[in-house]
Amino acid sequence: MSSAEILVDAFGRIRELVHDVVRDLSEQQLTYRVDRDANTIAWLVWHLTRIQDDHLADAAGTEQVWTAEGWLERFGLPFDPGATGYGASPEEVAAVRVGRDLLTGYYDAVHGRTVAYVANLTESDLARIVDPNWNPPVTLAVRLVSVVGDDLQHAGQAAFVRGIVRR
Repeated sequence: MSSAEILVDAFGRIRELVHDVVRDLSEQQLTYRVDRDANTIAWLVWHLTRIQDDHLADAAGTEQVWTAEGWLERFGLPFDPGATGYGASPEEVAAVRVGRDLLTGYYDAVHGRTVAYVANLTESDLARIVDPNWNPPVTLAVRLVSVVGDDLQHAGQAAFVRGIVRR
């Protein structure tokens, strides 16, 4: 199995988790908070998708799906167009009040772009430095593994909240 095939598989697993987490949930359930400062399922899925979109677009040198395909307008969130949710306040988390179809629609659009990009990467592509500001500099491979890890972590957090909501 090639590195590209492993990445396609990893991102496919994230997609499965995203769909499983939001399946059959109402907007009220998607925005449930364990406490007043906790993240919601809707915010977690939006955030993990924004991070994937932001980081993959940067690596590929393309415009983000968020702005290129009109998801910014469809979500109608009161955030800067470049916002990814990093460092969001409890009030910003609460502002992400959307249904599962919007969440999965955006995720699927980002996933499609992601898979189209990573499926054709070569070993030399993966060795390319994408961020020289770290020691050691960050390669494309390291960036992609970081996105996979971050997305899986947030999808797991969303699954945990789902378990509470469904009790």
